[in-house]
Amino acid sequence: MENSAPGSQFFGSESIGRILLTIAPPVMLAQLIQALYNIVDSLFVASWAESGLTALSIIYPAQLLMIALAVGTGVGVNTAMAASSGAGDEKEAGLFAGIATPLAAGLWVLFAAAGWMLMPLYARSCTSSPEVISGVVVYGRIVCALSLPLFLESMWSKILQARGDMKTPMMAQILGAAVNIALDPLLIFGFWGFPAMGIAGAAAATVAGQAAAALLVMKKAFRPSPPWKEYPGHIAETFRLGVPNILMQSAYTFYIYGLNIILSGFSDQAVTALGIYYKWMTFFFIPLGTMQTCIVPVISFNYAARSLDRCRKTVRDSILFGIALIATGTLCFTLMPETMLRVFTADDAVVDIGRIAFPFIGISFIGMVTSLIFPVFFQAVGSGLISSLLTVVRTVVLFVPLGYAFSRFGLEWFWLTFPVTEGLTSLLGCCLYRRFFLHPHAG
Repeated sequence: MENSAPGSQFFGSESIGRILLTIAPPVMLAQLIQALYNIVDSLFVASWAESGLTALSIIYPAQLLMIALAVGTGVGVNTAMAASSGAGDEKEAGLFAGIATPLAAGLWVLFAAAGWMLMPLYARSCTSSPEVISGVVVYGRIVCALSLPLFLESMWSKILQARGDMKTPMMAQILGAAVNIALDPLLIFGFWGFPAMGIAGAAAATVAGQAAAALLVMKKAFRPSPPWKEYPGHIAETFRLGVPNILMQSAYTFYIYGLNIILSGFSDQAVTALGIYYKWMTFFFIPLGTMQTCIVPVISFNYAARSLDRCRKTVRDSILFGIALIATGTLCFTLMPETMLRVFTADDAVVDIGRIAFPFIGISFIGMVTSLIFPVFFQAVGSGLISSLLTVVRTVVLFVPLGYAFSRFGLEWFWLTFPVTEGLTSLLGCCLYRRFFLHPHAG
């Protein structure tokens, strides 16, 4: 499977449930390790200084933007390769794989330069605390300037996933997380003769883990660069297919940034409470993240092969899997918010805020499954405009404006933003999905 494109015997005719159960566990395990790393990383930083946890909450949207650009472009390559394979054109699939490495390097140069210059301004826009601003700038500049391995690993992993190889990217994620977790205490606190670097050590551990992951996937995923004449058309097609995913993921940056600004009007503790939610979310949303990753090549392949019934079944099964698995998160957020909060903080003010916030957020999880699966479906079938529309409605039209409107009534009301936004986005996505199959695209 690793060395050949998934053919009719796999994506084309195998049962959808079996496909998802075959390709999802490696991705899910990799994301589980990543979530655990995220939680452990935050615990170490919080132990070093309470301001460090606030700094990580503020830098989180900027990291998401970087990941959105890297992973979203990789998804564009992945989708183009899967569609080419579904149409029987393996040469074309190989050309898309060939442009991936130079494209990753170019994106890194742009992001590293912008991140280094804009990080102080970004930090000051979110907090007035000099200590927190310093932490944001130090951590942010390190992870942006040294982000080349992140861009390369994201692109190479998507190439392998388009070929049906889910195990190698999984192993890379596990290795990267293990390196990160192992280096965190050494570089943050200065154990075993290492220098005590504080939050800079956490950033250094992060980029070291990314480098380890990139080295593991490089051997299988690296493809020779095609002739330069192939670049303009293939880069344009990559971004046509990848922009909806980039927009969908980068929208998280802007709405979390917007919510952080709204909450900073109440207190830094409110920002920290939201940041703790996002730490836990990376753990509980592993099933949904897995579904999003796995269904793109399956839907792309079958849509290119004109198997619309299999596209429908893929969406239906992924939603059912997502809802069944994410129910645990809903129960934890609604029934044990204080326990979850005290894992990260002893600040009673943060706990008091989170005790009210977490149940409202937990209720929104079920609606979030459909509000995030539908944009992925439209991306996979090449309807980038609809995919982008759903993302923009969720994050720009609803999340931040509703957050601001609810916040006018008080901090407790602010948290209604989450269930209301997810419910309205899911309703719109369902309507557009039904309309799509009433009038399926010709190509």
